[in-house]
Amino acid sequence: MEHEVQKNHLKAYGICFWVLENGVEAYWLLNYRGGAFAFKHGPQFEKECKTRGVSYEIISNAQFASIRTEISDPELNQEVIKLEKPPKVAVYTPDFNAKGERVQPWDDAVTLVLTYAEIPYETVYDRDVLEDKLAQYDWLHLHHEDFTGQYGKFYMSQGSKPWYKANQIKMEELARSLGFSKVSQLKLAVVKKVREYVEGGGFMFAMCSATDTYDIALAANGVDICDDIYDGDPMDPNAESKLDYSQCFAFKNWELIKNPLEYEYSSIDHRRRNVTPKTDYFTLFDFSAKWDPIPAMLTQNHTRTIKGFMGQTTAFEKSMVKSDVLILGENNAINEARYLHGTYGYGTWTFYGGHDPEDYRHFVGDPETDLNLHPNSPGYRLILNNILFPAAKKKKRKT
Repeated sequence: MEHEVQKNHLKAYGICFWVLENGVEAYWLLNYRGGAFAFKHGPQFEKECKTRGVSYEIISNAQFASIRTEISDPELNQEVIKLEKPPKVAVYTPDFNAKGERVQPWDDAVTLVLTYAEIPYETVYDRDVLEDKLAQYDWLHLHHEDFTGQYGKFYMSQGSKPWYKANQIKMEELARSLGFSKVSQLKLAVVKKVREYVEGGGFMFAMCSATDTYDIALAANGVDICDDIYDGDPMDPNAESKLDYSQCFAFKNWELIKNPLEYEYSSIDHRRRNVTPKTDYFTLFDFSAKWDPIPAMLTQNHTRTIKGFMGQTTAFEKSMVKSDVLILGENNAINEARYLHGTYGYGTWTFYGGHDPEDYRHFVGDPETDLNLHPNSPGYRLILNNILFPAAKKKKRKT
């Protein structure tokens, strides 16, 4: 999985997932040759690598034993992690309309890369979540979403567009059908169900606005933070004083953006970004593979420096990240975090800022990214690290 050796990093994850689906254990060699995968040789696996264009090497049992011995050296920041069972994956994403078209005019990086890597997933949405169907899945991705009930705060730029009006009508109908008078109330119920899922041992991954709006909804917890253009009545004038930051997974001491026409939810999203597309990068932390295998898994890559990319929520103001949250990737020069991880109950969550790792500024209505043009994307690799993470045999943290 080195930079110049692996022809298709993204599909390599799909191969590993497929091997696990076929009942064969695999190994993730953390920090060894860019985070290589190893599994028992078989003609069907070799054929599949060739079919998908994934680079591979065939080694003997003795060679693999020698590699494992080498990795076990306490002086090397490497580790062997056994992967045992592929996780059942769910993507929380809006339903399709009667014509089979997506109501919201944008794509989602996670579904793009899962499709490209040939990793199977199922979709769920609000009704499924409230009917407790999340228990059927090991891993959940929250699609680009606004859990505050403000329709992405697109009113100023998109409020007159047919897609926006259709989406608002559909969401209001869905809320009423599920017994809620407002979309914000429905979304609050959803985030609480997702919290229960994580608490019970689920793995949750979110990108872009599904990160900060998730925490905002939890902190508001029924306080009306929506203006009348979103829910028909004014927001609570004392909403700020009623926020409970202790309910948040990741963030603390942030302030609401109260202007309903401003395309921003809160001060969580880092806005003082003195960078250009050519200078926008963030760096992955180098965690100890032996002592901290979980963050080491989540940051496996063939480079420690990742191209930045924007989204409605691009990055997180570091001063508003809770002290017990792991920052996996950051741009320290401008004081922003890009990639966060934490635990809640028996489960874990990961927040990844930005919309599309290979489209610097993805606008509403833009065509989806063709990953055939980016088979070695380090930004997309971070998503796939999270997919394989639940398959790992868990080790107790060393003390």
